[in-house]
Amino acid sequence: MSEWITGIEGTEAGHRLALILALSAAFLHAVFGALQKGRHDPWLSRGAIDFCYGIMAAPVALFVVPWPEPHMWPIFGWVFVIHLGYKLAQGYTYSKGAYTVVYPVVRGTGPLFAVIGAYFVFGEVFGPVQWLGVAVLLAGIFGLAVYNLIHWQIDRETLKPALALAVLTGAFVALYTTYDAYGIRATADPFTFLAWFFFIDGLTVMPWVAALRWARLPGRPAPGPLMLRGLTGAVVAYFSFGTIMLATRLDKVGEAAVLRETSTVFAALIGWVLLGEKVGPRRLGLMALIAGGAVIVEMGG
Repeated sequence: MSEWITGIEGTEAGHRLALILALSAAFLHAVFGALQKGRHDPWLSRGAIDFCYGIMAAPVALFVVPWPEPHMWPIFGWVFVIHLGYKLAQGYTYSKGAYTVVYPVVRGTGPLFAVIGAYFVFGEVFGPVQWLGVAVLLAGIFGLAVYNLIHWQIDRETLKPALALAVLTGAFVALYTTYDAYGIRATADPFTFLAWFFFIDGLTVMPWVAALRWARLPGRPAPGPLMLRGLTGAVVAYFSFGTIMLATRLDKVGEAAVLRETSTVFAALIGWVLLGEKVGPRRLGLMALIAGGAVIVEMGG
């Protein structure tokens, strides 16, 4: 598998596979966000998810894939720091605002910064048509955020801080997207990066934060359902984060980042169907802009 992946890097086959992986990551990332934002406390959900995917990754990292080259350890150090910042920002964001309100802002800020970062780090350049697609996508995403800011009635007192935190989280999304792409390209075997990323990221901080929070809660949730959500989230995380990381190795980082932000459409549908958050015709129209912008970016490339 590793040889096949590295063999199609930069080819038309690699481009097509990166497209499929990025769109798959979009859907799965929306599912992942809903799992964290669902009926459990976001901090507990994230801790359970991280613990499960860290435990699952451990035997693969230690005994299956090649061990990281010496130059990879500082890279993993920075990956850990960046993802920790992202998780903390995301946890506070989900604690303050409704899922379909804050998620579009997070995902809208991310691709813009990621495209800029990909230019400086990888020398990637978008053409005029692709920038038009980015503009259309961002118009849909931020239009959705503005509409929610005006009309959303739930948790109005925390809405503005939630949106500010969502912008911060989006900046971390762009940072980890760009740096993870650098990391997965820096090792000979992409699955070495993936396995060690989940191993290190999963077992270091968030499970212990969640455990302390759980111990201090007056009404502690039963650990069984929480860990079941963690196991489900871990499987989704492998495919969500794993697919987008592979996509950034196979093809342009900026394109993959933009295509993944169709997750906003999936998130709104999940919020409507599973979380009971209403989606009206105006919001549907704005979501159509998001999907249309992603299509323009892909066609322009």
